[in-house]
Amino acid sequence: MENNTNDRAKFHAITESTHDEWQLIWAEMGRFARKLPDRIVAQLALLRGDSGGFPVDRLEHCLQTATRAHQAGRDEEYVVCALLHDIGDWLGPRNHPDVAAAIVQPFVSEENHWMVKHHGIFQGYYFFHFLGFDRDMREKFRGHPHFEKTEEFCRLFDQVAFDPNFKSMPLDAFEPMLQRVFCQPRRSFYRAEAAE
Repeated sequence: MENNTNDRAKFHAITESTHDEWQLIWAEMGRFARKLPDRIVAQLALLRGDSGGFPVDRLEHCLQTATRAHQAGRDEEYVVCALLHDIGDWLGPRNHPDVAAAIVQPFVSEENHWMVKHHGIFQGYYFFHFLGFDRDMREKFRGHPHFEKTEEFCRLFDQVAFDPNFKSMPLDAFEPMLQRVFCQPRRSFYRAEAAE
């Protein structure tokens, strides 16, 4: 079976599928997966212009967070997590950390995944009390191995990233990092998607 992008499997139910059809699908999945960084950049661009009442728009906040982490010498995986920590705002405004965590999970360490997944509660320390919530909600995680890293992320990089005068790196400066971090899943029940 030819593996060009116009080929499609012919089955109507998976129980009717064949080995050759799954070889075609797996190859297409590999090609699709390699374009993930491009789709992430496009998704981040959707955050441009939407400030949600904040001093900077959501994209600028992500860029500032990542730029600050990069300037502090954090590794690329950490910087990419900083860039993507609020990518879920667009589709998951009530659970944006979960959306971002689901995107990065196969490609980053468990520690960085946990940081992204829980940053919303940790960030709340700085403002929850203004909304009538418990600012110490993060304390239920005290003693967790990744508590200190997540607290530090919010304190040093996330909560300060609303400065209209800060000079952020442009989005395209992060694209090579995205390509490298998202090139191969590290933690997925799928093996490396049909590499070639």
